[in-house]
Amino acid sequence: MKPIVFCDFDGTITAEETFVAMLKQFTPKMSAEIMPKLYNRELTLRQGVRQMLESIPSVRYPEVIAFSQSQQIRPGLVELIDFLDSQAVPFVVVSGGIRIMVETVLGELINRVAAIYAVDIDSQGEYWRVKSEFEAGTELVAKVKIMDLYESDEKVAIGDSVTDLNMALSSPLVFARDRLAQYLDHQQKSYIFWNDFFEVRDYLAQRWNR
Repeated sequence: MKPIVFCDFDGTITAEETFVAMLKQFTPKMSAEIMPKLYNRELTLRQGVRQMLESIPSVRYPEVIAFSQSQQIRPGLVELIDFLDSQAVPFVVVSGGIRIMVETVLGELINRVAAIYAVDIDSQGEYWRVKSEFEAGTELVAKVKIMDLYESDEKVAIGDSVTDLNMALSSPLVFARDRLAQYLDHQQKSYIFWNDFFEVRDYLAQRWNR
């Protein structure tokens, strides 16, 4: 069995917290109320993210797609995927955000990832309705449950925030930055701090090609 890489999307693949920025723009009042509670872990992701998403009018769906088209990818992602391809290591995107944003930002790179797991949106009614195949526990997208679908010698997690905490705690090798690094410091869980995907690629290349 080969290693496998599980990578968050928002604030990890994207240079900025795209999903958070979208929520602040399209549901400002509710996001201002709920976001601090999520970061302080006073409210579960399953509750908070659902409340925010389901407060967005369906008529704004095209605006969200347009918003996503302007978001930048963090440097080095293509090069990391090139390296993983050379090692026959799958790259799986696991997002606590919405699928349409992930797919819009990735564009043609969709064809180079092994799978994408994210929240699906039903925009047929007046307001969005959330659909998540992997909703469980405190999470709208239970990333550990997704990881359990894959057998691997070494599971690698890459993330940046609270949505990645359970995934990081369940992974032997973790690349963490921003809030995720702070949470892991608190939990006394070891991790590799990273700034861009070039650093992730170089670390893995050294680790696997000893």
